[in-house]
Amino acid sequence: MELTGKVVVVTGGTRGVGAGIARAFLGAGADVVVCARRPPDAPLRAGGRTAEYRPLDLREPAAVRDFFAGVAADCGRLDTLVNNAGGTPYRLLDEGGAERHARVVELNLVAPLTASLAARPHLRAARGSVVMIGSVSGGRASPGSAAYGAAKAGLEGLARSMAVEWAPEVRVNTLVLGMVRTELSALHYGDAQGLARVAATVPLGRLAEPEEVGAAAVFLASPAAAYISGACLHVHGGGERPAFLDAATVNRTTEAVNELEENGR
Repeated sequence: MELTGKVVVVTGGTRGVGAGIARAFLGAGADVVVCARRPPDAPLRAGGRTAEYRPLDLREPAAVRDFFAGVAADCGRLDTLVNNAGGTPYRLLDEGGAERHARVVELNLVAPLTASLAARPHLRAARGSVVMIGSVSGGRASPGSAAYGAAKAGLEGLARSMAVEWAPEVRVNTLVLGMVRTELSALHYGDAQGLARVAATVPLGRLAEPEEVGAAAVFLASPAAAYISGACLHVHGGGERPAFLDAATVNRTTEAVNELEENGR
């Protein structure tokens, strides 16, 4: 999955999952531009390469258009856009007005659309691709982050439609993420004990690392995925163990299972 000579933009690429994605593309040989409202605490480096940071507020469409025009002009091309910027605070629906929840939808759904539209002419010229960073919250109930879950569900639908409308010049795919270990994990899952308990709910027994998300993004942007478009690739460690399995009091010993089978159950 060599990407030498390719130009990649990662939105929200200055920390957390975005930084892991940026480092993965750097390691694959790509020239990487990361954008966010604030710069990274330290330059993002991998494979002897350094990502370029450019400030951008994705909620300002004119600035977004200027940003992508500038990247294409300065770098000579644009091959991949990774729509990673997003997130939400924990907030129950009745703890905030519709306007506050709408801002979550704006960041997690409208902003990726704005960026994709601005990048499209340059991606089309390079026959490039868009990688949306989705979430398992878009496919199940998301209490405490309902607007975020709705936005991520919408993002998957948006990506599927884009994949059809923009084919064959631009491929569009979604990475559906489960829980990822970042510098902000404590805000979501608590102390080390809380983090361990949360990790135990994942079939693989741990949270993903940002670079593992990055490896999946590199794959979707690479020639190895040349015939993949409109797809959702789940990066969630096997998903979530159904709660009823641990709540049930039925005897699940081998003897009980054998007895059920013998009785034709």
